[in-house]
Amino acid sequence: MKLLKTLFAGAVLTSLSSLAAGNPLSVHVLNLQDGLPSPEVSVTLEKQDGKTWDMLNSGVTNEQGRIPALYPEDKALEKGTYRVTFKTGEWFKKHATASFFPEVPVIFEVDGTVPHYHIPLLLSPYGFSTYRGN
Repeated sequence: MKLLKTLFAGAVLTSLSSLAAGNPLSVHVLNLQDGLPSPEVSVTLEKQDGKTWDMLNSGVTNEQGRIPALYPEDKALEKGTYRVTFKTGEWFKKHATASFFPEVPVIFEVDGTVPHYHIPLLLSPYGFSTYRGN
């Protein structure tokens, strides 16, 4: 229960700090194996253009497992289909841990109804879960 409270508090604080900064997209990676944030996870952001994906930005999670501003600072958030890809295989390899998923792509729709999107990734070597945070 304490872990759930910590995860919830972290998600709330992350979304608040991201909203304050004005960036419309943030991500957060937590390792379910030990209940700790996952620093140094490489993450890419792409936008779908027909049948192809255009790279918009990339980043690396900080010590709290967060990238508070993943969307490019000089662009307005547009409606469309986006993909955030977490390079989980690289991260587990750095930590000498075998894993099943070399990366976790999360495809989502921006419909213009909310000003901020937060994508948490709960990660373990053989599974993951994600959802739209706030």
